[in-house]
Amino acid sequence: MKPHAIFLTRHLGGVALVCALALPVLTTAQAAGPTLYEQLGGKPAITKVVHDMIVNVAADNRINHFFAKTNIPHLQMELVNQVCEGTGGPCKYTGLNMKQAHKGMNLNAADFNALVEDLQKSMDSNNVPLGLQNQLLAILAPMQPDVVHQ
Repeated sequence: MKPHAIFLTRHLGGVALVCALALPVLTTAQAAGPTLYEQLGGKPAITKVVHDMIVNVAADNRINHFFAKTNIPHLQMELVNQVCEGTGGPCKYTGLNMKQAHKGMNLNAADFNALVEDLQKSMDSNNVPLGLQNQLLAILAPMQPDVVHQ
């Protein structure tokens, strides 16, 4: 197995903590046990976390203006499918790639981090264990370069 760098981000007291780990990449045959999708509670639990994240974003004056003209039900569906697929679930993400979806928005790292904080707040309020939160963030973190400064 080849090592794969995974970046874990946690925001503590407004400070982003990024940790790079070299972990072996497991193939489906090697991965024993439940998928992250299953550990998170499947589509109903992912839907609840995404819904609550969107509620957090709506209340977050740092970034809510970016979503003023967004079709929120469509966004929620796409985010649920993206997280579901990314965590090993049966869903298929059919939305735009991250560069296309964020083109012209000129988001900066603080904007991206604010969204991550809103997601973490949602995971915390839904009692997602920290280890599972970090696994999900490790899947989502590589999207950051395709979101920021587009």
